[in-house]
Amino acid sequence: MFRVGILTISDKGYRGEREDTTHLAIREALRGGPYEVVLYELVPDEPPMIKKVLRLWADREGLDLILTNGGTGLAPRDRTPEATREVLEREVPGLAELMRLKGLEKTPMAALSRGVAGVRGRTLILNLPGSPKGARESLEAVLPALPHALSLVTGKAWREGHHE
Repeated sequence: MFRVGILTISDKGYRGEREDTTHLAIREALRGGPYEVVLYELVPDEPPMIKKVLRLWADREGLDLILTNGGTGLAPRDRTPEATREVLEREVPGLAELMRLKGLEKTPMAALSRGVAGVRGRTLILNLPGSPKGARESLEAVLPALPHALSLVTGKAWREGHHE
């Protein structure tokens, strides 16, 4: 099983003004795969807090996959991609491009997502949109490639159909 952390980035969610249902949509999309969600946190749209959690989860907790959601749009406080880029060692643009490409099949608004994907140490980090529908669809776009990508990043053996 690949160990996963879900980081929701939302000012309103952090203040308790909006329920975070996006993490539930992400969990549902991961169901049935070789994934175990072991950490979840909700932080405001504050780059220092975002970077702190990403570093902690990648470096100390040793998660295989971190899925952020929220803060990828064009609003002034949407700073998740910038915060993520600061902690990445290598970007994986094809995953972010695939999420946008698949999203464009359903809505032209997908072109406004600025989410990035990349690697820190042995952890793959993906920025997903903040809406439950957008996050689920973006994740589903890359799910076929994720086990192989995670195997390469983590060094954990993976073969189609089962995890070793």
